[in-house]
Amino acid sequence: MATKRDYYEILGVDKNVSSEDLKKAYRKMAIKYHPDKNPDDPTAEEKFKEAAEAYDVLNDPNKKARYDQFGHAGMGGAAGGYGAGGPSMEDIFSQFGDVFGDDSPFGSFFRGAQGGGGGRQRVRRGSDLRIKLKLNLQEVANGVEKKIKVKRHVTCNTCGGNGSKNGTAVQTCSTCQGTGQTRKVVNTMLGQMVSTSTCPTCNGEGKIVTDRCDACFGEGRVLQEDVIPIKIPAGVAEGIQLSVGSKGNVPPRGGVAGDLLIVIEEEEDADLKRDGNNVVFDLYVSFVDAAIGTSVEVPTIDGKARITLEPGTQSGKMLRLKGKGIKELNGYGRGDEIVHVNVWTPKVLSMEEKSILEQLRHSPNFQPKPNKNEKGFFDKMKDFFHG
Repeated sequence: MATKRDYYEILGVDKNVSSEDLKKAYRKMAIKYHPDKNPDDPTAEEKFKEAAEAYDVLNDPNKKARYDQFGHAGMGGAAGGYGAGGPSMEDIFSQFGDVFGDDSPFGSFFRGAQGGGGGRQRVRRGSDLRIKLKLNLQEVANGVEKKIKVKRHVTCNTCGGNGSKNGTAVQTCSTCQGTGQTRKVVNTMLGQMVSTSTCPTCNGEGKIVTDRCDACFGEGRVLQEDVIPIKIPAGVAEGIQLSVGSKGNVPPRGGVAGDLLIVIEEEEDADLKRDGNNVVFDLYVSFVDAAIGTSVEVPTIDGKARITLEPGTQSGKMLRLKGKGIKELNGYGRGDEIVHVNVWTPKVLSMEEKSILEQLRHSPNFQPKPNKNEKGFFDKMKDFFHG
């Protein structure tokens, strides 16, 4: 699988680009690589879609923030998949057609491609669906494939999506000649100005249904439950939003489907707490085990691990289990598990236990002897996490 190019590189802009300059850069690249302008270049359409994908991400503040932090791996399909097998040229124009305007050369390409000399009919886009998906720590850490049930509007099979009986009881709107828009020429001091508006007869659809479909009652779509497979990348976090292109609702009577938006929620783990890509476990040991030393099992994301406590282990000591944390979202490296040792002081003692401890109270080895040259707790924490 080929490595994706950097979105900023594709459009020739930097991270601080303004919205207007970003739009200009996309317009320039889209016109340059439009297939109608490059009939002898088999790579033109791929570059055209690549520019559309880059603009889709960088023009959306949420997508841009995730991309700036995690790169392509952070998108998780949120870019919409404009490469091979992705949305058609009409789909792209339906989303970004307002970037170009009616009088741009790009607009004329689409009018020619859609066979209309008197203006284009915008391809409508359906609404997005948003769901919340709960993941446990193991799924967050390693990634997971899920199958999600969603109820969404899909194209009516009976009429093919145009809302007419048997798919044939439909005619071109005589008001707009099928463009979905009406044009008005107004004489002003600056000359003639052309304005466009949605056709009032067909509401911008370009067609009139003369007899409604019995299955969808003229909607051109029906509600059904779908099972959609999705792949969640390792390293996602609470609140991250992933997108599955074209798995939302289709609009009434034709158009492209919206997206399925998946908001990640993390379930709290009984033992391990997440700290970035690290996980933390609080280990409680008895005074005896801390003094003499012992070997204990601790839970990890992938099961159990055995660790050794050296004799004289102090409360507050932290042990690092390398690579036992969460995979990074961009696919490089993995966090660690931090084991925080807590020496448990018993609150209730029997007479015999008290007697034994009384005998040891004044023993030289039981007297606190801190190392004056040893760093304090906060300095240790700083060295541990940043050293």
